[in-house]
Amino acid sequence: MNDIDGVQAALAEQGYVCGRSLATVVFLSLRLGRPLFLEGEAGTGKTEIAKALSAALGRRLIRLQCYEGLDAATAVYEWNFAAQMVAIRAAEAEGNADRDVLKTELFSADYLIERPLLQAMRPDPAGAPVLLIDELDRTDEPFEAFLLEALSDFQVTIPELGTISAPEPPIVVLTSNRTREVHDALKRRCLYHWVDYPDMEREMAILQARVPEAAETLSRQVVAFVQKLRTEDLFKRPGVAETIDWAKCLLALDVIDLSPEVIADTLGAILKYQDDIQRIEGSEAKRLLDEARADIAAA
Repeated sequence: MNDIDGVQAALAEQGYVCGRSLATVVFLSLRLGRPLFLEGEAGTGKTEIAKALSAALGRRLIRLQCYEGLDAATAVYEWNFAAQMVAIRAAEAEGNADRDVLKTELFSADYLIERPLLQAMRPDPAGAPVLLIDELDRTDEPFEAFLLEALSDFQVTIPELGTISAPEPPIVVLTSNRTREVHDALKRRCLYHWVDYPDMEREMAILQARVPEAAETLSRQVVAFVQKLRTEDLFKRPGVAETIDWAKCLLALDVIDLSPEVIADTLGAILKYQDDIQRIEGSEAKRLLDEARADIAAA
């Protein structure tokens, strides 16, 4: 990945089709060693970038899935309390319960369970891993503050063992669905990119890469319909992931041409809220399909 074109080509080999602006920020992130912060609607392919990057570089992918209530200790490490209790009982039974010696043994690396952030700090023969911090917006501000410090120095501190520093900083990709604003201090540490819904040409290329067995005619109908669907007033617009899922569902049903009836039967693959499904069913589905076919004919 020596230049922007090389990044696009490497990601494309992994089935990830990206525009030049995204390829540019990925290239700069790799070249400058800066974390990459990707923001956008759910299903636009933010997580897949980290997966494709990991595969293209031949590096290990370490994923920290964020959730409400996630704290620093859980993200870094925890002690194997069950194993520690077994060791204590065994020492007591053998009469070797020297408290100082036992304490040293219990809080050693043998009883340490490494979580994603600590795993990412460890050396790897294949090179620094790709650390994916997924859906950061689900966490709270205290965790953001901790993460800011960890990404600044690429080191973590375990009171019983001391400070552990990464011999080579990991390649960091952070994603957010923007359910809330992430603090500016953290964003300033990163290179930022908004991952938007693709245009019809690029979504067509993505579908051909991810579902190559789909006929071109059906793929064009699927993409054109989804593109029209995103212009509607929906609670949740379908992402690229839903486009791919829908195409796979249609293939499983041996569909070769879209119809209002087929769309009605498979709307659950692209819309995830009942209100949205009810809005599109029936005449609305036919209208969107007719508009999609008109766009294909005009192209």
